[in-house]
Amino acid sequence: MELTKYSDYSIRVLVYLGLNNGKLVSINEIAEFYDISRNHLTKVVNNLANLELIFTVRGKGGGIKLALPAEEIYVGRVIRATEPNFNLLECFDPVTNKCRITNCCILKGVMKNALEAFFTELDKYTLTDILANTSGLKRILEKHSAT
Repeated sequence: MELTKYSDYSIRVLVYLGLNNGKLVSINEIAEFYDISRNHLTKVVNNLANLELIFTVRGKGGGIKLALPAEEIYVGRVIRATEPNFNLLECFDPVTNKCRITNCCILKGVMKNALEAFFTELDKYTLTDILANTSGLKRILEKHSAT
């Protein structure tokens, strides 16, 4: 299983904002730091704003910042909100499922349990936990800012 870049970028935006302690930052700044597309980030930022995880300020001197304290932003919530689906197997989607053994196959239940365990684990962690190595992360941020 691989999460989409959309989820990856969503977490990266939150990490960057968490490192900036409430300071407004621009999408361009984040895009440059991670060397990723500004267009992709704009979509991610709009979604994070719609989820009320970040706050946006438009216009000159504007930018984005966390809308909630880092300890209230759960990784599981972000992933659930940014992934299009969690169809680990064809049989997870009743509309497109064509598997002939679905009715008697045990694998779907096993994979469903594994997915639940995945989210149980992610739900234990907040953005604060992800930022635990703040000094190391800030060194990278400062090093990039100096270049």
